[in-house]
Amino acid sequence: MSKYFLAIIGGGPAGYTAAEKASKAGKDVVLFEQNALGGTCLNVGCIPTKSLLYGAKQYYNATHAQKYGVTAENVAFDFAAMQKRKTIVVRKLVAGIKQRLNNAHCTLVNGAAQVLDSIHQVWRITCNGEIYEADNLMICTGSTNFVPPIPGIQDNPSVWDSTDALNATELPKSVIIIGGGVIGMEFATLYHELGIPVTVIEATPTLLPNVDPEIMLMLLEKYRKAGMRILLASRAEEIDGNRVKVQDEWLEADKILVCVGRKANLQGLEALTDLELHRGTVVIDEYCRTNLPNVYACGDVTGKIMLAHVASRQAEVAVDKMLNEPQNEQKMVYHAVPSVVYTNPEIASVGVTDIQAKSLDMEVEVKKLPMTFSGRFMAENEGETGLCKIVIHKDTQVVIGVHMIGNPCSEFVSAASCAVRHELTLSEFRQVVFPHPTVSEILHEVISD
Repeated sequence: MSKYFLAIIGGGPAGYTAAEKASKAGKDVVLFEQNALGGTCLNVGCIPTKSLLYGAKQYYNATHAQKYGVTAENVAFDFAAMQKRKTIVVRKLVAGIKQRLNNAHCTLVNGAAQVLDSIHQVWRITCNGEIYEADNLMICTGSTNFVPPIPGIQDNPSVWDSTDALNATELPKSVIIIGGGVIGMEFATLYHELGIPVTVIEATPTLLPNVDPEIMLMLLEKYRKAGMRILLASRAEEIDGNRVKVQDEWLEADKILVCVGRKANLQGLEALTDLELHRGTVVIDEYCRTNLPNVYACGDVTGKIMLAHVASRQAEVAVDKMLNEPQNEQKMVYHAVPSVVYTNPEIASVGVTDIQAKSLDMEVEVKKLPMTFSGRFMAENEGETGLCKIVIHKDTQVVIGVHMIGNPCSEFVSAASCAVRHELTLSEFRQVVFPHPTVSEILHEVISD
């Protein structure tokens, strides 16, 4: 039986970040992962989707190159080659994580771990027939695709989830996407740019519910004009083979892709009968501690914000807390977490929208400009307008939200995140110097008056 300072269940962004950090601090760490290191994000989420989306964008740009004075004839794409490249990218990144953990002298165990019990505040975990002991336990078990209770959805070869779509060797001839959230709209972008007819069915009155409504409407208008069928305030009532019933109308497509969210994975935690849960997720405090002694939880399983960079940051905060070094102790801060939707154009945001602020009884000012006020944007985004909105607290003049649509806003939303995180006033944010010419200058242009 081996004894460790920290045992981690789950090798996604939270798990491998915590393992490397604690190991580098000189602690003995064991990390359990039943599949591949990197979790959902690296293997069947963020990275593979972005690899395919980039390939689709290259094809889309080539077929629209004439607006930049470039003629490209007989443009074609090879989906099998795109998939092969995606697989290579993922394998290299997984290998890189494994090497980093090996260099940090972390013990890696491939298998499904199960928590047994706690004896004298020492946690026991079993995996592959072996028992491991640890002073601290970290739950990083992630999440799985949520399957809605739609009649006809189970055991239907015409129905895909996001993992099925990413592993497909051939493109569907047409696709119906159930769910107009982030995952659904990124797949809609992928298929649309490769010339696949797309229909999106969203139960709420809006796409991307957490996105600024004005920005969402800009994306909605563009995609509808481009020929994508988007049905809002519509529910998939029934599925029959490759047909979906929506408001007494049967829609048909080659494949039906279900993207209605994810749920926390609590596998292996059955023995933790006293673990506090809320709506199927593990309850944590600002240090990512659960209600059980020396048990932490990070990542999707906490249900806070299901993003890889949130999971990584939670892991850093949790490890600093368990190392018991007050000078390094930090708390989780969620209000300044940036988010990105990798549609075309991209959407990036941080903080609250003006509508959210008003619902919180906050008086705000909103400053906004089209992205075309940036010379670099004009040079590289022919025919696009874009938008940058900055929300300011009226009394304090502190920047509390930034919301953008336009490429490549994902690459500079971190600057906005810093402003929100450190509560910069308009006067202080104006003193930040942005390089010229860059699209990031739009942040300065919006507040320069």
